[in-house]
Amino acid sequence: MKIAFTTSGNDMNAPLDTRFGRAPKFLVYDLDRETFEVIDNAQNLNAAQGAGIQSAETVARLGAKAVVSGHCGPKAFRVLTAAGIRVFNADSGTVGEALEQYRAGKLVEAGVADVEGHWA
Repeated sequence: MKIAFTTSGNDMNAPLDTRFGRAPKFLVYDLDRETFEVIDNAQNLNAAQGAGIQSAETVARLGAKAVVSGHCGPKAFRVLTAAGIRVFNADSGTVGEALEQYRAGKLVEAGVADVEGHWA
Protein backbone atom coordinates (compact mmCIF):
# COMPACT_ATOMS: atom_id res chain seq x y z
CA MET A 1 0.00 0.00 0.00
CA LYS A 2 1.19 3.51 -0.80
CA ILE A 3 0.84 6.53 1.48
CA ALA A 4 1.36 10.11 0.27
CA PHE A 5 2.90 12.58 2.72
CA THR A 6 2.93 16.33 2.11
CA THR A 7 6.42 17.81 2.38
CA SER A 8 8.91 20.34 1.10
CA GLY A 9 11.85 17.95 1.25
CA ASN A 10 13.27 14.90 -0.45
CA ASP A 11 13.62 12.26 2.26
CA MET A 12 12.11 10.81 5.42
CA ASN A 13 13.72 13.54 7.55
CA ALA A 14 11.92 16.25 5.60
CA PRO A 15 9.26 18.29 7.41
CA LEU A 16 5.63 17.27 7.04
CA ASP A 17 3.90 20.17 5.25
CA THR A 18 0.75 21.55 6.88
CA ARG A 19 -1.00 22.08 3.52
CA PHE A 20 -2.28 19.39 1.22
CA GLY A 21 -3.16 21.15 -2.04
CA ARG A 22 -0.30 23.62 -1.94
CA ALA A 23 2.35 21.30 -0.56
CA PRO A 24 5.56 21.69 -2.58
CA LYS A 25 6.02 17.91 -2.88
CA PHE A 26 4.53 14.54 -2.07
CA LEU A 27 6.66 11.77 -0.65
CA VAL A 28 4.90 8.55 -1.63
CA TYR A 29 5.92 5.70 0.64
CA ASP A 30 5.30 2.09 -0.41
CA LEU A 31 4.67 0.06 2.75
CA ASP A 32 5.07 -3.26 0.94
CA ARG A 33 8.46 -2.48 -0.58
CA GLU A 34 9.74 -0.10 2.12
CA THR A 35 10.69 2.42 -0.59
CA PHE A 36 9.57 5.92 -1.50
CA GLU A 37 9.53 8.39 -4.35
CA VAL A 38 9.23 12.17 -4.22
CA ILE A 39 6.82 13.87 -6.60
CA ASP A 40 7.05 17.59 -7.35
CA ASN A 41 3.80 19.54 -6.83
CA ALA A 42 5.06 22.98 -7.92
CA GLN A 43 2.34 23.38 -10.56
CA ASN A 44 -0.26 23.34 -7.77
CA LEU A 45 1.81 25.25 -5.23
CA ASN A 46 1.30 28.48 -7.18
CA ALA A 47 -2.10 27.76 -8.77
CA ALA A 48 -4.64 30.57 -8.55
CA GLN A 49 -7.36 28.04 -7.82
CA GLY A 50 -8.00 24.31 -7.93
CA ALA A 51 -4.78 23.34 -6.15
CA GLY A 52 -6.51 20.91 -3.80
CA ILE A 53 -8.44 19.16 -6.56
CA GLN A 54 -5.39 18.89 -8.82
CA SER A 55 -3.23 17.62 -5.96
CA ALA A 56 -5.85 15.03 -5.02
CA GLU A 57 -5.97 13.82 -8.62
CA THR A 58 -2.16 13.55 -8.66
CA VAL A 59 -2.15 11.47 -5.48
CA ALA A 60 -4.86 9.20 -6.90
CA ARG A 61 -2.87 8.67 -10.12
CA LEU A 62 0.16 7.70 -8.04
CA GLY A 63 -1.85 4.86 -6.49
CA ALA A 64 -1.85 6.13 -2.91
CA LYS A 65 -4.50 4.65 -0.64
CA ALA A 66 -3.88 7.16 2.17
CA VAL A 67 -2.73 10.76 2.59
CA VAL A 68 -1.01 12.21 5.65
CA SER A 69 -0.92 15.99 5.85
CA GLY A 70 -1.29 18.78 8.35
CA HIS A 71 -4.62 19.89 6.89
CA CYS A 72 -6.96 19.14 4.01
CA GLY A 73 -9.56 21.50 2.51
CA PRO A 74 -13.10 20.57 1.45
CA LYS A 75 -12.63 20.18 -2.31
CA ALA A 76 -9.50 18.08 -1.99
CA PHE A 77 -11.13 16.01 0.74
CA ARG A 78 -14.12 15.24 -1.50
CA VAL A 79 -11.89 14.15 -4.40
CA LEU A 80 -9.68 12.02 -2.15
CA THR A 81 -12.55 10.24 -0.43
CA ALA A 82 -14.38 9.71 -3.72
CA ALA A 83 -11.22 7.96 -4.97
CA GLY A 84 -11.19 5.73 -1.88
CA ILE A 85 -8.16 7.48 -0.38
CA ARG A 86 -8.14 7.77 3.40
CA VAL A 87 -7.09 11.15 4.87
CA PHE A 88 -5.12 11.50 8.08
CA ASN A 89 -4.17 14.81 9.70
CA ALA A 90 -0.90 14.94 11.60
CA ASP A 91 1.21 17.56 13.29
CA SER A 92 4.40 15.50 13.18
CA GLY A 93 7.71 17.21 12.68
CA THR A 94 8.97 14.97 9.88
CA VAL A 95 7.61 12.57 7.30
CA GLY A 96 9.41 9.73 9.10
CA GLU A 97 7.73 10.60 12.40
CA ALA A 98 4.33 10.74 10.69
CA LEU A 99 4.98 7.32 9.11
CA GLU A 100 5.81 5.83 12.50
CA GLN A 101 2.64 7.33 13.98
CA TYR A 102 0.64 5.82 11.10
CA ARG A 103 2.21 2.39 11.61
CA ALA A 104 1.53 2.56 15.35
CA GLY A 105 -2.13 3.41 14.72
CA LYS A 106 -1.76 6.79 16.40
CA LEU A 107 -3.16 8.86 13.52
CA VAL A 108 -6.92 9.36 13.45
CA GLU A 109 -8.65 9.21 10.08
CA ALA A 110 -10.33 12.50 9.17
CA GLY A 111 -14.08 12.33 8.69
CA VAL A 112 -14.34 15.80 7.16
CA ALA A 113 -12.11 18.57 5.82
CA ASP A 114 -10.48 20.43 8.69
CA VAL A 115 -9.90 23.81 7.01
CA GLU A 116 -11.75 26.08 4.62
CA GLY A 117 -10.57 26.29 1.03
CA HIS A 118 -8.10 28.93 -0.19
CA TRP A 119 -6.12 29.31 3.00
CA ALA A 120 -2.41 30.02 3.07
